[in-house]
Amino acid sequence: MLVAFALCSVVMIFVSFTTAYVVRKAGGGVWDPAHNEYVSNWVPTTLPVTTLLVNTFILLLSSLALEVARRRAAEDVVLAPIARIPGIRVADNRSLPWLWLTIALGLMFLGGQYVAWRQLRTSHVDIATNISSSFFFILTGVHAVHLMGGLLALLYAGCTSWLHRPPETRRIVVDVTAWYWHFMAVLWIYVFGLLYFAR
Repeated sequence: MLVAFALCSVVMIFVSFTTAYVVRKAGGGVWDPAHNEYVSNWVPTTLPVTTLLVNTFILLLSSLALEVARRRAAEDVVLAPIARIPGIRVADNRSLPWLWLTIALGLMFLGGQYVAWRQLRTSHVDIATNISSSFFFILTGVHAVHLMGGLLALLYAGCTSWLHRPPETRRIVVDVTAWYWHFMAVLWIYVFGLLYFAR
């Protein structure tokens, strides 16, 4: 329930940013007395598309890895009663390697975002260059901050086995974290699409 409320607030934040982006792009301008009309002062930002596409692929791959972890955590719950029978050996916590892979891919995505920001800075584009670049840095930066929250949740999910939590608890933690992480992946596709198609 708390994750659903948190996701609603994230949606509202990005709806607000989208509204501001669209209104500023469409309605922004300065008065040109020579031509007796408003002239748009919106300067489209040249995006590092290749880097952003690679980052998108990495984030989608991390979402796939987390989905495998979620399914393995569910299987661990089903197999838990069998593991208590003497003489039967069942692998415990089979979701753990997939969680660590998701964390590694999430860190790669954030590193890739930093590379994209550096590429823009190398091209002398930063948050203060123009309105379009400001929106790029704000949208990608706010998404990165929310993704870092997801990484903290993934670290907690990975540590639940060391904290000796029962399989049912581990499954709930992985499930909730997966909902948030998948949402962040979909949100990134939306942000990237907005920045690319509405330049």
